[in-house]
Amino acid sequence: MAHSHGWRLADSFSSAVRPALLGSLGAVSAAHPLAVAAGQAALFAGGSAADAAIAAQAVLCVLCPDACGLGGDMFALVADRAQTLAINGAGATPQAATTFADDGPHSVTVPGLAGGWAKLHRRWGRLPAATVLAPAIRLAQDGHRVSPTLAAAVMAQRARLLAHGAAAWSLLSLAAGDRLVQPELAALLRSLAHDGFDAFYTGAPAAAIANALARQGGAMDRRDLARHVTHVGPALTVAYAGCTVAVQPPPTQGVLLGMALKGMAACAPADDAGSDHTAVELTEAAFAWRDDAAHLGAALLDQPLPIDPQRAARRGGPRAYLHTAGVATADADGLVVSSLVSVFDDFGSCVFVPELGITLNNRAGGFTRGANAAAAGKRPVHTLAPALVRGPQGCLALATPGADGQVQTLLQVIDRTLRRGQDLAGAIAAPRWRSEGAHLLIEEGHPQAAALARRGHALAPLPPGQMRFGAVACAGLSDGTPLAVADWRRDSWAGVA
Repeated sequence: MAHSHGWRLADSFSSAVRPALLGSLGAVSAAHPLAVAAGQAALFAGGSAADAAIAAQAVLCVLCPDACGLGGDMFALVADRAQTLAINGAGATPQAATTFADDGPHSVTVPGLAGGWAKLHRRWGRLPAATVLAPAIRLAQDGHRVSPTLAAAVMAQRARLLAHGAAAWSLLSLAAGDRLVQPELAALLRSLAHDGFDAFYTGAPAAAIANALARQGGAMDRRDLARHVTHVGPALTVAYAGCTVAVQPPPTQGVLLGMALKGMAACAPADDAGSDHTAVELTEAAFAWRDDAAHLGAALLDQPLPIDPQRAARRGGPRAYLHTAGVATADADGLVVSSLVSVFDDFGSCVFVPELGITLNNRAGGFTRGANAAAAGKRPVHTLAPALVRGPQGCLALATPGADGQVQTLLQVIDRTLRRGQDLAGAIAAPRWRSEGAHLLIEEGHPQAAALARRGHALAPLPPGQMRFGAVACAGLSDGTPLAVADWRRDSWAGVA
């Protein structure tokens, strides 16, 4: 088994997989080609990786309201040449909350995306907010084509949307291929560009959110929004194959990835079949600690994860949530951003705010039991878990959607790249598995499927590229050169400037 102490880039010419693209000014990888284009525009305008990340995220909020939006959250890891910091762009339940749910008004936590943008832009941005948000504003104002994925999400969630105030939302009357125009969302983005991102919590947007929730019987009021704080602090880090992997600190479950990586380093399986088996077992062992991720945090990195190197324990643990969108960016001055934006379930809570053209998150659905039990003024353990790798060549951002699948997808890609020595693009393209419930979901054609079955794993084959296997966004710097890689799964894309 190779120990590469860094990452390897294959020749991109006539590549059979989506290759690592090399740029001059910077690089972007994101969940949609138009989001990548917005990030590239920011870089070509002289912007930083932070500007490019916000530009791409804003476009995703316009194009993919089922997955993300200003009613949702954003987590990011930001690395400059000196340090890696974590932005926690997520809010708490209302102070007066007494009822909690996974749907509707009692599932909403204070949206953290705008506050995350404020921190990211204020500290690392170069361009005016109006320039950064211009592509998203134009797409919202002029309209864009409804994708088949979005149309399917509307069909699946129509009853929830109608129940929570979205009857007048024009999206509900559109089919795939129709043009969705969102003037209210365009106006909201313009107001944030003009008044500052923090105005989301004190001005007209806050009033509209509080009123929409009050109509539905929710407890959140303007005071909950006004007291929102976006936390920025050090990332959690673990050493792996000669590199340092940074993960998101509490309240996210990013620490579970750190636990699994520490376990992989200790076990050091000798071949691909052993690597996949060990990774599955460590994933399931780490997820037994999920409810403790917020209050124990970094202390969990010292928690041993005993596993059988030969037989599957079939612990289960990871759940079936899918949603979110990833953005990874880098610039030639050394800044790298790994980020995820989300409203949790499709359209979040489905509570619609007509004045803003957004739905609100249902992140309170992330509460479970024990230390992660629901309470007023509390943040649940979050699934959003981007990663960032520092090595001899530089720095890589890696982010994927998939909720509990995020930790698993990143574990496979990081292990393939750093410890097994596979080239970066090949590691991202390679077949994957995902532990979910009592089964090991696995892409059909996975070369280790038979070996995993022999070790006792309950395989559930699915078509390659099925949504549960994530979609990695990767960007970074390798020997000072910006690079980006896009997964072939979902609508992922990459570009450079």
